[in-house]
Amino acid sequence: MFYTLVENVRSLYNVGAIFRTADGAGVNKVFLTGITGKPPQKEIRKVALGAEENVHWEYVKDPIEIIRKLKSENIRIVVLECTETSVLYDEITYDQPLCLVIGNEYHGVSQEVLNEADQVVHIPMRGKKISLNVSVAFGIAAYQIKKSISANL
Repeated sequence: MFYTLVENVRSLYNVGAIFRTADGAGVNKVFLTGITGKPPQKEIRKVALGAEENVHWEYVKDPIEIIRKLKSENIRIVVLECTETSVLYDEITYDQPLCLVIGNEYHGVSQEVLNEADQVVHIPMRGKKISLNVSVAFGIAAYQIKKSISANL
């Protein structure tokens, strides 16, 4: 199983892109948390092109509630965030079941959520900016995870 948790993503367009990519990458369920918008909303639909109807999703205000529930079911929590101890996203093997956590466009994943992580990974940046758009970063990581999972089957 491959889940995604979206923490405090402001832009409904980013949420739509995340749904569309989740559908393409075969994510089983998307958890929307905090201030993250949820369907039905025209901005989400405009980008998701209906993927929000194909991908199972659930809204829970507190991300820690979902994370602790998933951990109790032996689901690994992998956070996509650049930290002092994060490792390159393409240098580890991903084991199922797992939940990829992505965060706010400006602040990233909260420290409270980072504290719950089993693994923290990041995408290297070669230019002057320190991060990618959250939906783009999610796409890169999601497809790497699916590639790694497929290779281990």
